[in-house]
Amino acid sequence: MSVLYAGSLENLMEHDLGPAFSAATGYSFEGYGAGSDELVSEIKGHVRRGDVFLSASPSADRGLEGPANGSYVSWYATFATAPLVLGYNPKSRFAEEFRTQAWYRVVTLPGVLVGRTDPTLDPKGELTAEAVTDAAGELALPTLASALAEWPVFPEETLVGRLEAGQLDAGFFYSFEATAQGIPTVSLAPVALGAAFTVTVLAHAPDSSGAQTFVAYLLGPAGEALLRRQGVHLTATALTGPLSAVPAQLRPLVSG
Repeated sequence: MSVLYAGSLENLMEHDLGPAFSAATGYSFEGYGAGSDELVSEIKGHVRRGDVFLSASPSADRGLEGPANGSYVSWYATFATAPLVLGYNPKSRFAEEFRTQAWYRVVTLPGVLVGRTDPTLDPKGELTAEAVTDAAGELALPTLASALAEWPVFPEETLVGRLEAGQLDAGFFYSFEATAQGIPTVSLAPVALGAAFTVTVLAHAPDSSGAQTFVAYLLGPAGEALLRRQGVHLTATALTGPLSAVPAQLRPLVSG
């Protein structure tokens, strides 16, 4: 059973949810993580095939709707959110500044290395650009807007590792990513943006039965308990699309 998931979920999926799902159900679990928009392109380009799609933004699901996009998605359920935060390496020479000064001042200091993800491939990258641009406008800080263009772009699934390896002083993450790895964070106030996580069974899933079982586990008591332990903020499950398009066994879980 194959799950294509947002790269920010890699630690959770590979070390917690995937193994727990296999142990509870007997299904094998094969996961692949990347930027949600990157996954959309790979699905439509027949580069990647999967049973379940877990994205970090409803816009990714919309990119797979309708005949022009292959009709891979006819419904999706939003089930969790996570705020975007700035995480920093506690061994960085700028760590004290991140602890005591406004984030939008520290990230523009000479020599500070800040990482982000590609806004064309990953919703987190889009949110980062939006957050920095909004803060620069609201606070009248043209140097902050200029700094954004200078920060290097990395694949979503490698950003945590680069920060922990000391290659970066700071990076933009979802809160649960940082919590899981023990990365200290600061709020992006006065801006407040974040991810909205969705799940769906892809059309023509090679293992439709396994896909439905996985979604039922994810949205059921065991999956919810695991997500909470990992710091994911669960919301009331909200269905987008017709209920009739949802597999029968999943309808009670996504219809509120």
